Amino acid sequence: MMNRRIRSSAPITGVLVLTSLLAGCGAAGEGATGEPVPTPARTSPAPATPRSFAVTVTGRGRPMILIPGLASSGETWDSTIAHLRDRYACHVLTLAGFAGVPPVSGPFLSQVRGDIARYIEEQRLDHPIIVGHSLGGALSLDLAAHHPDRVGPLVIVDSLPFFAGAAFQVDTVDKARPMIDAMRAQLTALTQAQYEATARSGVWTRSMVKSPENLERIIGWGVASDGRTVSRAMVEMMGTDLRADLARIESPTLVLGSWIGMRQQLEAADAANPRQVAVRTFVQQYAALPHMRLAITDTARHFIMYDDQAWFLGQLDAFLADPAGVTRERGEG
Repeated sequence: MMNRRIRSSAPITGVLVLTSLLAGCGAAGEGATGEPVPTPARTSPAPATPRSFAVTVTGRGRPMILIPGLASSGETWDSTIAHLRDRYACHVLTLAGFAGVPPVSGPFLSQVRGDIARYIEEQRLDHPIIVGHSLGGALSLDLAAHHPDRVGPLVIVDSLPFFAGAAFQVDTVDKARPMIDAMRAQLTALTQAQYEATARSGVWTRSMVKSPENLERIIGWGVASDGRTVSRAMVEMMGTDLRADLARIESPTLVLGSWIGMRQQLEAADAANPRQVAVRTFVQQYAALPHMRLAITDTARHFIMYDDQAWFLGQLDAFLADPAGVTRERGEG
């Protein structure tokens, strides 16, 4: 998909990659106003938990799997779960090596994808709804492309199928390879102490969220993550191009995007219409996805579910009420 050079994409990656690089460790969730959101009561971990993620289950109803982003905790979804738990059984993941969950060895993204597919089968989940944020969004797309018969509707929150295209303004992974290799060398050179110090500084996370309280909890998740796992997941993500695979996805899909967290960089690409730069990137990257609806927030940064909870939940509710109907029109762009 989109074989031409996408000049407008680099700023988006600041939100979707570097901003998702760390995400914090907090207690109670917080909403768009910074006021505490009741933390949903959780059951004990589900049986037969795969080793590449921890999982808790809350609520009752149709199954839903919620996947947070890079170095993020499942607590990302606390306010979402509080809203949905009377209608959905929410299986909330925290990936291995992130936010205090013990790390695993070997290829990361494919291992998580396979373990989620096995989890769906073991738990006998009937076409669960899959909700993913950032890295979790990319994993959701990859899962749906490999197992289109096992998953239900998808909700992709501020994520792209080809991060390197946005990060490095290239149209193939091969063209991005020198930059990915340099990034790998830089990230793997960090000791855990250096990684934690950088995470604690907030340099990777300040543009992610408006509320200082939410920023602190996002930073905390990052500090509690394993630096080597974060580096490995980041490099694997940048070396993945799912654009052609999108055509295999049968599920209706809601894609939610943001742009204001990177306004300055977007204005460098198009000072007159920075929002359109973001919209164009999403439209181009998702062109092969058959059944989708794109909506862009004008008020929230990368953690959309925190910065504009009402908009996020409104989009989610409307989509879940009629996924096929909502995706009859592709939305923005």
